[in-house]
Amino acid sequence: MKAYYDPQHENHHPRFFLVRGERRDSTEVPERATRLHKALEVAGHEILMPRRFGRDPVAAVHSADYLRFLEEAPAAWAAFAGSSPEVIPNVHPNRHEAGGYPESIVGKAGWHMADTACPIGPKTFEVALAAADVALTAADAVLGGERAAYALCRPPGHHAFADMAGGFCFLNNTAIAAQYLRKHMGPVAVLDVDVHHGNGTQGIFWQRGDVLTVSVHADPNHLYPFFWGHAGERGGGEGEGANLNLPLPLGAGDEDFLTALEVAAEALRAFKPKVLVVALGLDASEQDPFNGLKVTTGGFARIGAAIDSLGLPTVLVQEGGYLSPALGPNLTAVLGAFD
Repeated sequence: MKAYYDPQHENHHPRFFLVRGERRDSTEVPERATRLHKALEVAGHEILMPRRFGRDPVAAVHSADYLRFLEEAPAAWAAFAGSSPEVIPNVHPNRHEAGGYPESIVGKAGWHMADTACPIGPKTFEVALAAADVALTAADAVLGGERAAYALCRPPGHHAFADMAGGFCFLNNTAIAAQYLRKHMGPVAVLDVDVHHGNGTQGIFWQRGDVLTVSVHADPNHLYPFFWGHAGERGGGEGEGANLNLPLPLGAGDEDFLTALEVAAEALRAFKPKVLVVALGLDASEQDPFNGLKVTTGGFARIGAAIDSLGLPTVLVQEGGYLSPALGPNLTAVLGAFD
């Protein structure tokens, strides 16, 4: 399988991470992508640089105000005396009866950032754009006839809404690839197998019936993103019925995950998409530091085989998956099913 990667990701290294009130180092570090890249090399995958698509495919998913914020926030933030090295909000309106769009960068940070787990540094926006290009290049490869292609994106994207960052994510690489493919191929399905629900992707396509979004993830009653990802969320308006959430109990392992994936496969077959985008989180691993689910490396191989058995042109977009000895082997286990 062809894989796409951009070393620019190293220029984004978030430092701030708030866990139960304590400041800790972020788990979303450059070494994640370095290890995944090494695993691709060892497995013999062809690794290619992405091409540049400009901002139009990104603007097809994200709002103009939000993109302007991501680009301008670091300089505006730094202009305040005594400001932190990264943009980190300290107020969140949650949009409930909000009186209007703020002028202050502090207010804009709260408006456009769902939590404190997505600090914005000087290079974050350009790195996020490069990650989107990685996803788009993999999508373009499938458009060109490849059976499947893998996008090693960093930072990840599935928690980013149309106008809001969150959970390590800034631009929704999965949604950007899906929208690009929708434009060129017809109906698209997104299958998210990250341990965390893809709330941003769900939000972006919530009102649309031409993109099916399906997510298998740990129960959000007990794990991020908490407010989204419940089984009753089915989509709204024209998108009603085009969203399927399959939450699993904390600690669920291979068999539970694969049983849920069978339900997902039924929905995917009924929808009859022309192409599939997989939000490939590897943090459902039994060794992942988030410790939400207990999928083994063998389980990831079976997940890959189940996805491959759908027989659809497939773009696999890297989402979560954090530092553990199993990170690289889990990736190659999934991708190996497509050989």
